[in-house]
Amino acid sequence: MIEIKTPNEIASMRKASRLVARTLGQLKAMVRPGVTTAELNDFAEKQIRGAGAEPAFLGYRGYPATLCVSINEEIVHGIPSDKRVVRKGDIVSLDLGAVCEGFYGDAALTVAAGEVSGGARKLVAVTERSLELALEQVRPGAKLGDVSSAVERFALENGMSVVREFTGHGIGRRLHEEPSIPNYGKPGTGPVLKAGMTLAIEPMLCLGRAEIIIRNDGWTAVSADGSLAAHCEHTVAVTEDGCEILSVSGEKAGG
Repeated sequence: MIEIKTPNEIASMRKASRLVARTLGQLKAMVRPGVTTAELNDFAEKQIRGAGAEPAFLGYRGYPATLCVSINEEIVHGIPSDKRVVRKGDIVSLDLGAVCEGFYGDAALTVAAGEVSGGARKLVAVTERSLELALEQVRPGAKLGDVSSAVERFALENGMSVVREFTGHGIGRRLHEEPSIPNYGKPGTGPVLKAGMTLAIEPMLCLGRAEIIIRNDGWTAVSADGSLAAHCEHTVAVTEDGCEILSVSGEKAGG
């Protein structure tokens, strides 16, 4: 069952999501050659707790950190470590969640550490644009397949592959709620979107093939062929006339 949130519940999700967005913006500025992924994680946890919120990922199904940091061929769920150092030319995916007033916010972005290859730049740009195109489909009366197919179509048009094992999801009182939101599908299929639905939409694209492997830590998902991967995500609410992106900073949101 897909939950419909009240305005007050969406307000709490907005607080959580804006905190995530603000923290990701600060983390983006920290991503540079020489920084460890543990430093990024420690900063994220301090920011979230300092705002009176709780980290959404820490302890979730046993995940051991606040922030997911996935580098280059790592797609999602990379575990921070003081031994993992960001190097020049890396692309770094940052995935973060927070809980405010019992409601969740979740977002992700992929950052370049210094100069990166042309292929890496294109991958990140296509992933970001595929998320924008998916969000343009979010409105009452649309079908979930319209959202999913927008990601897949743009990725394939640009020679990228779509990871199929991981999907976006509903979000609210729980980090993962119904519905599952694949990054592939057919327009005009799936559940009808209604005002009050809250969704985490998150394209994950690879420069090469989309098959994945899970590393021995039980969490880190990597491209099976070692190709670069990128990940972008927003938490959004379906409104009466379209879509509100909840996971933007207060400044971008207009207050």
